[in-house]
Amino acid sequence: MTDNKLTQLLEELHTELDNTEAMDEKGRELLRALNADIEELLDRSEIEKTDDDDSLLERWQEYIDHFEVTHPTLTATLSHLMTALNNAGI
Repeated sequence: MTDNKLTQLLEELHTELDNTEAMDEKGRELLRALNADIEELLDRSEIEKTDDDDSLLERWQEYIDHFEVTHPTLTATLSHLMTALNNAGI
């Protein structure tokens, strides 16, 4: 998968976040953290594995677990992006 495709997926997720309303404090906290993760990935000149990426994927799994029932569209987008990152070796 190309950097452009991953960037496109990250931007789609970012847009989905902008349209998501968290219902509880935990959800708002997770959305802020997810947004920061996306910004960090988008700021990279290339999408490549770093030492922090294992913890990033663990955090994203936590986001999926939290939003699975209440925000299925966000969860699907995030899951798709995680799969793409895993396939890219991140």
